[in-house]
Formats: sequence, C-alpha cells, structure tokens
Amino acid sequence: MAKKGEKLDLNKVRNIGIIAHIDAGKTTTTERVLYYTGMIHRIGEVHDGSATTDYMEQERERGITITAAAISASWNGHHVNVIDTPGHVDFTAEVQRSLRVLDGGVVVFDGVAGVEPQSETVWRQANNYGVPRLCFVNKMDRTGANFQRCVDMIIERVNGNPVVIQIPYGEGAEFAGIIDLISMELITYEGDMGNDIKRHPIPESYREQAETRRQEMIEKVVENDDFLTEKYLMEEAITDDEMLAAMRAATIAGKIQPVLCGSALKNKGVQTMLDRVVDLLPSPLDIPSVKGLHPKTDEALERHADNEEPTAALVFKIITDPYVGRLAFFRVYSGVVKAGSGLLNSSKGERERIGRIVRMFADRREDVEEVQAGDIAAILGLKETFTGDTLCDADKPIVLEKISFPEPVIELSIEPNSKADQDKMGVALRRLAEEDPTFKIEVDDKLGQTKIKGMGELHLEILVDRMMREFGVQATVGRPRVAYRETITRSVRIDTTFKRQSGGSGQYARVVCEFEPLSDEDRAKLQVGEDMLFEDAIKGGSIPKEFIRPTMNGIRDAMSGGVLAGYPVVGVKARLVDGAFHEVDSSEMAFKIAGSMCLKEGVQKGGPVLLEPTMKVEVSVPEDYTGTIVGDLSARRGIIVGMDPRGGGATSIRANVPLGEMFGYATNLRNMTQGRGSFSMEFEKYSTAPNNIAEEVIKSGR
Repeated sequence: MAKKGEKLDLNKVRNIGIIAHIDAGKTTTTERVLYYTGMIHRIGEVHDGSATTDYMEQERERGITITAAAISASWNGHHVNVIDTPGHVDFTAEVQRSLRVLDGGVVVFDGVAGVEPQSETVWRQANNYGVPRLCFVNKMDRTGANFQRCVDMIIERVNGNPVVIQIPYGEGAEFAGIIDLISMELITYEGDMGNDIKRHPIPESYREQAETRRQEMIEKVVENDDFLTEKYLMEEAITDDEMLAAMRAATIAGKIQPVLCGSALKNKGVQTMLDRVVDLLPSPLDIPSVKGLHPKTDEALERHADNEEPTAALVFKIITDPYVGRLAFFRVYSGVVKAGSGLLNSSKGERERIGRIVRMFADRREDVEEVQAGDIAAILGLKETFTGDTLCDADKPIVLEKISFPEPVIELSIEPNSKADQDKMGVALRRLAEEDPTFKIEVDDKLGQTKIKGMGELHLEILVDRMMREFGVQATVGRPRVAYRETITRSVRIDTTFKRQSGGSGQYARVVCEFEPLSDEDRAKLQVGEDMLFEDAIKGGSIPKEFIRPTMNGIRDAMSGGVLAGYPVVGVKARLVDGAFHEVDSSEMAFKIAGSMCLKEGVQKGGPVLLEPTMKVEVSVPEDYTGTIVGDLSARRGIIVGMDPRGGGATSIRANVPLGEMFGYATNLRNMTQGRGSFSMEFEKYSTAPNNIAEEVIKSGR
C-alpha cells in the first residue's frame, strides 16, 4: 500500500480472486495466503469455524463461504488484493461481481473430485469477464487424488488450455512436495506450518517424468511466442526468464492456464502459488482500459489506470455492518478517490460525499486517506450508491458497464409475527436486498403477503436467518416455491387501439405488433439479463419516433405478469410493424398503455405455456449406491447426462432435473446413502412444464 502522497507502483499490484466449486479449499487456501503474507499470525480453519474470511456467524456454523471477503496483503514487494469468493451456486452473484472488478483469478480444484459443476460455472463467468487465471489443484494429500485426471477434466469439461508447470511429488498419503518444471527442482515444505521451504535436485525416480512434462510445457508456451518458436526450432536454449515472460503474456491473453498443485490444509504449495500469482497474473496496467458511456450523450468513453486521469470507480459490493452502517466496496479504475472529497454517482445522477475510506483485512479495517488507480478498498457512509453504480468526477462523468445478475428461481412467503416485527422486517429486507442483487422482494397486494425470491433454498435460508439474528425480526416462513415463467409457442400479429375520451383532449394510440418465440439466433442478440427482443420495423412514420420507446416500455412492463398464472413472460421477440397516432390526443402514456395491451393479447393468442427451471445436478456417491440414485433421479423427472468414476471408489452422476422435484433432496440423499452421498445443483435453463404440472400451478391460483 502506498503511503499518503506516494504513488502506487501499478506494476506491483495484483487484484486476484480465489474461485472454485464448494469445498474445493478456497477459504483454506486464502487463510494460508494471509498467514504467509504476515496478515495473521495463527491459521484459522473452516472445519472449526475460525477462518478469518468466514467471519459471518452463518459461515462459521455451516463451514461454507457465503459472502466474498476482500483482503489486502503484500508478497515479494507486491501489493495483492485477494477476494475469497463463495463456491455454492446459490451465491453465484458474489462470484460474478467479484470477477467484474478483478484482474486475475486462481481457480482451485479438488484433487480428488476434479472439475465440479460450480467449477464450470465460475470458469464460464471468468471467460465472460475475460479474467486470466491460474489453476491450483488442491488436496493432493487426499486418498484418491489424481493430478492428471484433474488436468484432463479442465480440457474436457471447461475447454481450457492447461499448461502444467508443477507436478506433485507423490499423491494421496505419499504426497510430500512439488516438482517445479520451470526451475527443475523438488520443493518441500517443512516445519509445522510449512514455513521451512527446502529445494532439492529432482529424485531419479521422477527425473524422466519431469523432463517429459517440461518439454510439453515448453512446446505449449513457445507456440504463443514467435521469438521463442524460432529459438525452439533452432534448438537454442530458452532461459527461465524468457519462459516466464512468454508464459505471462499467454496467460494474460487468456490463451493458456498454468496449472500448479499442492495441499493448502497441509501447508504445501501455497507460497509457490503466490510466487506465480506475482509472476504470471496481470497488473492493472496489463488489462485493457475500462470502457463506459457519457450519462447524458451516450458517447463511448474510456479510462486508463492512471492517477492523472478523471476519477472513475465501480462499486461492486455492499455490506450492512450493524455497528458502522453501510460499507461499499469499490475498485478505482482511474484517478484517485480521496477521503473528504465529493464525487458524482453517475448511475443515479446523485452527488456523494466520500467520508471514511477503509482498507479491508476480512472483518478488520484500517483507515486510509486515498485510494489510487488500480486499487480496491471500501467507503463508509454512502447514501445513494449500491452494487454496480459508478462514482466519478462531476465535471468528467462516465457510467461504467453495470454488473448483470441472474434472475431468482425460487421464492417463499414470509409473514411477521407482530406489528413491531412488520416494521423491522421492512427495514431488514430492504437492507439485505441492497447487499444482494439476486435477492428480490415482492408484495402480493391480493394476498397481503410478502414474497422473497432467491437463487436456491440455502440462499433464502441464510437471508431469513440473518434477518432474524441481525435485525431481531420474528417471522413465519412458508415453504419454498418454484419461480416459474411463461412464454408463447407460435407467432401472432396483434392490432391494438387504445382510445379514451374524458372531456377536452383524450388519449389515442394504435399499435400493430408481431410476436414470435425467440430463435437461437435472436437469443444471441440479447443483452445479459434480457428476456425480450424488441425490433422497430415502422416504415413511413406511422408512429413518430418519440412514441417508439414508450411502446417498447409498455410491452416490457407487461411482461412482468403472464396470462396463465401471473408469472413473468420470457423468450419473446416483439416486432413493431405499424400503428397510428392523433396529432392532439396521442401521448407517450397512451402508447405505453397500447404496447402493454398488445403484449397481453399477444401472449393470450400465442399458445402460452408454463416454463419450469431445470437444474444441472451432480451427485457423488459410493459405487454401491449408483443404481439407487439413478432410479431416484429418474423418478424425479431427471434426465441422466453422464456418469464418471471418481477417486476412492466413488461415482459422479450428472443429470438435468426440474427444480420443483429437488426440494428436500439433501435429506433424502443422506437417507439413501447412509450419509455418504453429496450433491451440488445449479440452474441450467427453463423448459416447458408437462401439462399435469402446469395445470396444478395454474389451479393453485397463481
């Protein structure tokens, strides 16, 4: 961290995330990073609830990470901001918003399980945000660990291009260190905490394997560098420095993903991983400049990682702290954010005063005077600024690209136990929704009921638990319900006229729209988070330009409730082809209402169907139970996608199963496998619900 007035050397800054499937060892790895960088003096463990970054009560009780924790540390003269992200699919938004502001990532894989479903999800998210990454194959000390199988799965499951730069010295109980293929030496970690690093010549029994692997590494790296390709073909020696420089360039370009190994729990391999984070992952100067728009003119703008440029920062996370209030995590892309200064929230058009700025060490804080370009910190006391908002200079405004989040797939009703609880519940839900963009609140006026929506059972369970503990709310919670959707199955053309006369000028708008189900080609044109494609096909000015957007907004608004059971409508292409207006009586409101009426009629006549969320489920069980589990998943309307052998006599079963059939599955799985099975689940897609399910949902008055 630069002292006040001293410029931060951006070449020596690394903003990285630790990302992986649940239980691959992210938090354990992060804990070692904190220990070896001197941020903590005693290693805490996930299994006994003492991990530094798992500081919420719910995290310590369950032994899982729920909220992304940000830590600042130093390693080899470099300033490293590390974000430990959750692995459970219900908290995928935490990963998404972290990746949006990070420059590089370390993807942790379980040496026994390999590439698991959530590993695939975070890998895809990293691809979307163009985040270069290293792979760390963890748990090499566990029985059944298989390094090569993990590497093969990175190619098969996520279409990666792994370049092995370390191999394990032994596997399972025999794991004793790592063989580094760049320096060609055996590295062992001795002493209770693995602090005593010893370097040895490679043992004879491993020399041939190490030389073969090094050759493979060189071939994969040089094909991305013309100069080294020439040297290689001329059979000239390639130095370690040349190798690292070419590997760094290829990693930053996303062409390769270097693979390391170790065991975080046994304190082996983490320091070497940190060395490679510094060597191979990008600094803020290595990534493309950030792009945005002028809030008023929509002119394309960009900002570079430079203190002299106008300030632009993105808020990527909000935490409500019971003692100090709202804490906003932000990444500075350009300029300097100073305590006591004023900035514009260009997303909302509001001015914000920057009060206290703090650097985070998990749940411990240190006040700082300023945060320079390329750095990450948190601000206390912002009033109008939330996740995805841009803070910038008022005289040089820019709106950076927002962070997009998936829609909730599950909902439940919640009722306060008393009038006092009702008031507290309103405040609590609002605060929790400010923190978590995938948590939605909806008040059903007809039933006088509050519904909360989220990404899964665990997600809502944690939020309700926090509401009761942190905000002291007593409430009765209903059973989880599936968040269905509606769509159309055929093309229709609708001609709608909205006409109203009420003394003086009236309201008039005629809208002719063609609705059709979205094709795969159309879906590719959608922005992230959009469910409808709107096309303006008006010719000859039958509807003036100023009424086109209100018509589109009317159609969009009407998609929030379908005609079958009131669920949101998705997957529709709307083409505005004709219409009419009145010189005096037409208005934006009239065309908005006409657009809304047109959509409702279009869905009614377009063969509406109910859609249900289908989940990608992976169940890991001992081989003896495979038949039982396959039969049970089939009975739940599941389609078996594949089965893979796992280390230690286990089998992994992959299936696509409707979410409605998966409630309470954890308990059933425990009973069927005597507690020896585990599963993970993530959203796959929306599929047409069978008639009997659709009839049941519609009949239930939804």
